[in-house]
Amino acid sequence: MSSRSALAAAYLFDWIAGDPEWLPHPVRVIGRGIEEGERILRRPGQTPAAELAAGGVLTFGMVVVVYLSTAKTIAWMKERDRRLGFVAETLLAWTCLASRSLHDEASAVVNALEKHEIVLARQRLSRIVGRDTQTLNEQDISRAVIETVAESCSDGVIAPLFYMAIGGVPLAMSYKAVNTLDSMIGHADDRYFYFGKIAARLDDVANFLPSRLTALGITAAALIEDASPIAALETWRRDGAKHKSPNAGQPESAIAGALQVRLGGESHYAGELLASPLIGEEFARPRVQKAKQSIRMVAVVSVVGALTALLLHRGRR
Repeated sequence: MSSRSALAAAYLFDWIAGDPEWLPHPVRVIGRGIEEGERILRRPGQTPAAELAAGGVLTFGMVVVVYLSTAKTIAWMKERDRRLGFVAETLLAWTCLASRSLHDEASAVVNALEKHEIVLARQRLSRIVGRDTQTLNEQDISRAVIETVAESCSDGVIAPLFYMAIGGVPLAMSYKAVNTLDSMIGHADDRYFYFGKIAARLDDVANFLPSRLTALGITAAALIEDASPIAALETWRRDGAKHKSPNAGQPESAIAGALQVRLGGESHYAGELLASPLIGEEFARPRVQKAKQSIRMVAVVSVVGALTALLLHRGRR
């Protein structure tokens, strides 16, 4: 059985079962490794240069260890039994994908909004966003859902598929390591400004192509979802670079144009008011039906992305 078959099986399992609690998740192991690496490599009173170097050692060391351990595990399993190797490869690939969990979590928020259960919608939204949700209204929640599904489609679906297509499951797992490093230490605060800088920059590099492929996929999905591919392209071209992240603004601007909604603006994080540039500022603020449509659109992007990855994977074993 080929690696291509493992990718197909993993994608199907992801849509069927999502992220079951019984399935051991390598990201948790990666997270513990990052915590232990930080404990070993950081010392009180380090200079900025030493902090930067220590963070670089942790970042590149973790990525290499994850790649090699994944590749060795799959190879070891295949040497003993190709079917066992196929199962291992499929399970590891499955843990890299988040199509079903993204769909279900976002849909749960939208379903609560449609029933006018605003408190429940806020609670459910808090599971998938970092912003404060306690005072958000329908338009704020709808905006948060659209922004989240667009960005998470890139990070949780298209990027892993892209790296599986070009480098197999070991490269996809390495991408997840980069993603986890960024979420844990890639912050521009006092604690991680230097130590996490290389992790943050590596995450920017790793997501550069996938984020733009996601934006392209959203533009194409607009043809199917009764949205506007022309507005998607125009808004993507104009507003894609407005976001403070070089990548998050790409799918967000494409989906803002496709749905003709305004994204960005003010949000509270841990009680602090932060403002992000407006994306699609000529459009109206989103309502719940637009949030619902965005979930369908990223599902289309996910399927198209998987089919494309399988085609690129042709002939690899």
